[in-house]
Amino acid sequence: MDPAEYNAYQRGSGERIIARMKHINLSFASCGFLGIYHLGVASALYKHGKQLLKVVKAFAGASGGSLVATILLTAPEKIEECNEFTYNFAEEIRKQYFGAITPGYDFMARLRGGMETILPLNAHEIADTRLYVSITNVKTRENNLVSRFPSRNDLIKVLLASSFVPVYAGLKAVEYKGQKWVDGGLTNGLPILPVGRTVTVSPFSGRLDICPEDKGQMDIYINMANQDIMIIKIFKGKRCQGDIPVIGNVNNGMA
Repeated sequence: MDPAEYNAYQRGSGERIIARMKHINLSFASCGFLGIYHLGVASALYKHGKQLLKVVKAFAGASGGSLVATILLTAPEKIEECNEFTYNFAEEIRKQYFGAITPGYDFMARLRGGMETILPLNAHEIADTRLYVSITNVKTRENNLVSRFPSRNDLIKVLLASSFVPVYAGLKAVEYKGQKWVDGGLTNGLPILPVGRTVTVSPFSGRLDICPEDKGQMDIYINMANQDIMIIKIFKGKRCQGDIPVIGNVNNGMA
């Protein structure tokens, strides 16, 4: 079998596997500015994984992951624009004397401005019942997955709440429907939906579906906010002295 025939066979096999999957969800882990990894995944899926995206029933995410999930669902053609915004946003914060907490700098206003520019006018209609955003209730400290968005403003407010890291993003939590909400990653950093198979994406290495690959001699997992954090132990090498523990993974418990 020549390379062209083999590639055609592989594509056919992949399409048959996807066809057998009746209900697939796609979930992006919380990760802050490491969301640039999520944007890379989203771009690859948009360019090379359209067969998979056609059968995805629901998208989910927490914090920065919820923003990328929203873009991939409602405006995939704007992924590159979102990528540019993220780089500029990070550079802008880096130039502040005290980063995002510099007095006078409004992190949330800047983030909202990006959403207002990038999200289409009917984003809430596309996202309604297909997008699940993880947010944390300040009073009860319980998690909530929001999937109904009556208006574009509702969608933006929920996304802002999911991205609100207390102190770093500001001191006043996001108000939504009479209650105060903060970063969804604090209570559920990797939403797994109850129906169907949830494909997980994370910028941290581990036993996820889509993630970087790290190799270590020792794997220890600590569960935090629905994510298993793997500690990788790196042994002596040419560039290190002694054993260095490194946080290297986020895992939702699925092989």
